[in-house]
Amino acid sequence: MAGRLLVATPMIADANFERTVVALLDHGDEGSLGLVLNRPSDTTVVDPLPEWDRFAVHPAVVFLGGPVQQERAIALARPSAGHRTGDPDGAGVLDDAFDAVVGDIGTLDLHVDPDRVGAAIDQVRVFSGYAGWGPGQLEGELEAGAWWVVDARPDDLLCEAPEQLWRGVLARQPGDLATFARYPDDPSAN
Repeated sequence: MAGRLLVATPMIADANFERTVVALLDHGDEGSLGLVLNRPSDTTVVDPLPEWDRFAVHPAVVFLGGPVQQERAIALARPSAGHRTGDPDGAGVLDDAFDAVVGDIGTLDLHVDPDRVGAAIDQVRVFSGYAGWGPGQLEGELEAGAWWVVDARPDDLLCEAPEQLWRGVLARQPGDLATFARYPDDPSAN
């Protein structure tokens, strides 16, 4: 399931995950790890990581990646055209600093010198913390109907309108799932 999206169903009442879209970065016997894609904070990237600000995709703020280890920063990045994943002309620059997740988007090691990879990176999004599940925990939540699992598009991971991501991802799904894109914020107000 790594590389897919978890879309919160309306039954999730946890404020950390209500109406969230999570990019699943890792899933296996040890558990699962993902990043909430649609929770921008008020902290600009320049505050904690000034050296990465020039690469920050709009909105250029730190996103709340989840409730686990919020002091930890994780970055998603898009390589520049000459350094796209699988492009032999760009091989080497990102070898130890970049791991593809969906299409040309992947995780970027923020410990690497930005000047060393600067020409190889077009866009970066920084996340504070992550969403984590222990062994079998995510499977239990899926069985309980807490999440829909859908295919990710590269632009989902660095979307410029995060407040529209939940509805947008649902609206493009086939069948009845698309109808949830119109689910009211407060069903009791209907």
